Amino acid sequence: MTKVKIKPLADRVLVEPAPAEEKTAAGIIIPDTAKEKPQKGKVIAVGDGKKDEPMTVKPGDVVLYGKYAGTEITVDGATYLIMRESDIFAII
Repeated sequence: MTKVKIKPLADRVLVEPAPAEEKTAAGIIIPDTAKEKPQKGKVIAVGDGKKDEPMTVKPGDVVLYGKYAGTEITVDGATYLIMRESDIFAII
């Protein structure tokens, strides 16, 4: 498990995005300019939740989230997304 020095607050979640696809199913290599943003990632850290709403995701969960969800941040050279738990659609 990745260890980071960031502790999300309230209902925020820190997610490590999955790498973008390098090839299509047919084996065609996708150039960097055509790669789509991943919509799947691994939860690295979670906040404590809101007073009336406990967190449902936990570190280590693999989740699906919206295409434009979260704010991209870089910590120790690694890129993460920080988003509200409500931006997460499902745990897979």
